[in-house]
Amino acid sequence: MSDKPELPQDSNVEPAVPVKRAIKSFVVRAGRMGTGQIKALAELGPRFVLPYQAGQRLDPQAVFGRQAPLVLEIGFGMGGATAQIAQTLPDHDFIGCEVHEPGVGALLKLIGEQDIPNIRIFQHDAVEVLEQMIAPDSLAGVHIFFPDPWHKKRHNKRRLIQPEFVAKLVKHIRPGGYLHCATDWEPYAQQMLEVLSAEPSLVNSAQGYAEKPAYRPLTKFENRGLKLGHGVWDLVFKRR
Repeated sequence: MSDKPELPQDSNVEPAVPVKRAIKSFVVRAGRMGTGQIKALAELGPRFVLPYQAGQRLDPQAVFGRQAPLVLEIGFGMGGATAQIAQTLPDHDFIGCEVHEPGVGALLKLIGEQDIPNIRIFQHDAVEVLEQMIAPDSLAGVHIFFPDPWHKKRHNKRRLIQPEFVAKLVKHIRPGGYLHCATDWEPYAQQMLEVLSAEPSLVNSAQGYAEKPAYRPLTKFENRGLKLGHGVWDLVFKRR
């Protein structure tokens, strides 16, 4: 999707006709594939990667062969946390959205090595998956862990957690379901808290930031950051 032309940082000049950006859950980045990831994609992709079909509602019972609480994860990276959570909560089913093929291959490799049956993957933009394939009031939970913080102020508008996106997202969470976000960038944590607190369909489960839920594992990156004194902020909101 086209964006406004890049301008010098100190310029006040704006394009004559501003272009409205569609909400995206990702930014395209290149990545190398290891042999294990390539093999997992070829062998396990047909079973665990779901086809994106616009206008076709997902039937979780048909996909997983059972009725269970369904959790959507937006942007699972290399899938390590996703695999651990799915094993920690075997009575839940998980749909992960990730556009980057190395991450999809890495999670498939973990699924195969650790025999994890309760994960399926969309290699597609999560916003379109939500709008086109996830039924309203159907999700028990949504996980958004360490989304791109877009550090530069002029890029803050590209952050995923914005009022428009959250308003769309909560419609797919069932009453009593939850939205769990985590970030290691404090200005983004502050924005998340402001945006989520302003959404009338959500209520904060804590007074401000939440304690890290036991099901969310510490990543290697997070552990390293904590040792260096860097913070991590969890936010857990429930749908009214």
